Amino acid sequence: MKIRAYTPADEKSWLQCRVLAFLETAYFDNVLQEKETYENPSIELVAEADGNIAGLIDIEYEVEERTVCSRGSDLGGMIWHIAVHPDYSRQGIGQALLNEAEKIAKVRNLNRFEAWTRDDKWVQNWYVKMGFTMVDSYYHIYFEEDEIKSHFQTTTEQLFPATAFAHYTGENPEQFAHTQRKHQCVCYIKELD
Repeated sequence: MKIRAYTPADEKSWLQCRVLAFLETAYFDNVLQEKETYENPSIELVAEADGNIAGLIDIEYEVEERTVCSRGSDLGGMIWHIAVHPDYSRQGIGQALLNEAEKIAKVRNLNRFEAWTRDDKWVQNWYVKMGFTMVDSYYHIYFEEDEIKSHFQTTTEQLFPATAFAHYTGENPEQFAHTQRKHQCVCYIKELD
């Protein structure tokens, strides 16, 4: 396995790796048709194995405090994507990508990484194992059909919402106990030594 910088020629394999990795998570429906580009500088790495993209990590980082990250002080980096292709899982690729990204981040004077994920316990456990600490959370709630009627009203005649996506930052998530799909969205921080 070789960890190297992402190049535009990797885009198709990058997308395939990400979508297949995300299928096994609560982000299963977060499908991209093209790789994101970032407003700020970024660390974009891939793990290549057997001529394939086996893993990836994208971190957009700050050159001015609080322009990318929402927590901490000084300059940090936001992990927007980290994924390992299912055919290469459990081989330490995610950790190797993170370790290489940390080395680059320290050279660029970043003092922390911030990452948001959903309520997949195995993903949360991985972040903790990698030295991250949970610092915040809120809920992603998906409403469908009858669920919408009990929470939303439209002021437009003959407009009938069929689905809705919402962020809930309150202290009473139990009120959504009967909502079919909801996810706790969790923020992790890792201080870079």
